[in-house]
Amino acid sequence: MKDYDHIIVWTDYINRNLSRRKGRKIAKDKAIYDPSIQELVDASKLAGFEITAEQTNENARFPRRPYVRSGYIMLVKNLSSKKTGVIQTLAERITQKRARVSKRG
Repeated sequence: MKDYDHIIVWTDYINRNLSRRKGRKIAKDKAIYDPSIQELVDASKLAGFEITAEQTNENARFPRRPYVRSGYIMLVKNLSSKKTGVIQTLAERITQKRARVSKRG
């Protein structure tokens, strides 16, 4: 049954290594190299979403790539923002966090 109260964000949506045909949803210059579930969780918390362990699934397989485990997170839908905007915001947060980590070490 379809859940209209949540947004599903797969790691493949922001994976720079994938083509749009394979599942990437945002522009390649804004996408991330091999994002992880933990990075998505951290980025969603930075973006103001509350997320629990039950809202993550790191063993799920994206339907367009059933041979690779990619994983997803479920976010409570915000009526003021669209899914593409949420995905772009998460990608920006991950980029910012990776930039801070690379400057430190």
